[in-house]
Amino acid sequence: MGMLQTMRWFGPNDPVSLMDIRQAGCTGVVTALHPIPVGEVWPVDAIRERQQLIEADNDQYVPLHWAVVESLPVHEAIKKGKPERDTYIANYQQSLRNLAACGIQTVCYNFMPVLDWSRTNLNYVMPDGSQALQFVWNDFAVFDLFILKRPEASTDYKPEVTARANEQFTMLSPERVAELKNTILLGLPGSEESFTLNTFQSLLDEYAQIGDAELRNNLYYFVQQVAPVAQEVGINLCIHPDDPPMPLLGLPRVVSTEADLAQLMAACDVPANGITFCTGSLGIRPDNDLPGMIERFGERIHFLHLRTTKREGPKKTVWYDSFYEADHLAGDVDMYAVVKAIVLEQQRRIKTGVGTPSIPMRPDHGHQMLDDLHKKTYPGYSAIGRLRGLAEIRGLEMGITHSLGNQS
Repeated sequence: MGMLQTMRWFGPNDPVSLMDIRQAGCTGVVTALHPIPVGEVWPVDAIRERQQLIEADNDQYVPLHWAVVESLPVHEAIKKGKPERDTYIANYQQSLRNLAACGIQTVCYNFMPVLDWSRTNLNYVMPDGSQALQFVWNDFAVFDLFILKRPEASTDYKPEVTARANEQFTMLSPERVAELKNTILLGLPGSEESFTLNTFQSLLDEYAQIGDAELRNNLYYFVQQVAPVAQEVGINLCIHPDDPPMPLLGLPRVVSTEADLAQLMAACDVPANGITFCTGSLGIRPDNDLPGMIERFGERIHFLHLRTTKREGPKKTVWYDSFYEADHLAGDVDMYAVVKAIVLEQQRRIKTGVGTPSIPMRPDHGHQMLDDLHKKTYPGYSAIGRLRGLAEIRGLEMGITHSLGNQS
């Protein structure tokens, strides 16, 4: 029994179809009810309607099922610790109960303030002509210092970075300025809407009094309220790490390191309080020992995102430098060691009977390549690049499993 192979699907308007996902070799679908406003309860009828859509062709083809919710979003009032957070937490608890009543057992969420993810280039050209996502610290500084013009931004950058960013900004065309702005704002939840820089700054201003300690406390409070409910109804709740795992725009990030995850697991010590182990996000930092973390967190890993990044630039060994998303078996993540640790963890679960023996996994992101270069898809989520990654990981897992079997 190997990892449960899944792929993310953004719903009926996703250009990647359910049949595409089925033909990729997946049986699990990772999706969410995106039209429901953040903070509202997910009704049972809406959950079942999505399940029926996913399962519509199961009598004719290889069956699909809704394996993982990604994501059940956390309202900003919870992240900020506002008085109304308890109302939104109660809604979150009810959504968990409703999902469990429909047979869904894995729910992913994140606790990143304002931005869910950040990149500065959506079309970084690889040597083979495919296109990847990229984050360049200097480009981000250009946006922060000279496009957004965030107050106090200069304190977050070394003088030499500010000087380079200033020089770079003076040479940018209006088109490149607009592209950089739109790329970064794409990380806003619901970013199909039109956000002005003033609106964006106002969102940042609301975190003016929330530092590292405050955000951690708000996260732990949330988990202490919702994880016991998840435990009670049989749901594995799993937090996604910060992407990228560093403070940005003056905002704290508190799910970036092994120590961060250990503190969160201890804050509510029940198995349902778990981790979405994203090797792409965690692997940006060289101080994160990914295989060791899989071994140490064990049964608390409920969902896997497998991808890798490549640090670049003169300080490529430093966690805050630039990176791009590499081929799934290349980059700075030792995917062999990661998958071997996963195989061993699954074998442990089978022997002990503790934990889900087949961990849901999706090949996270993928290069835009072949025919997909001419299609518009959500960044990182074109079909063929993810299919390539899934095929590589599937083969790697099979080879490792057989090798371990031959040794025993």
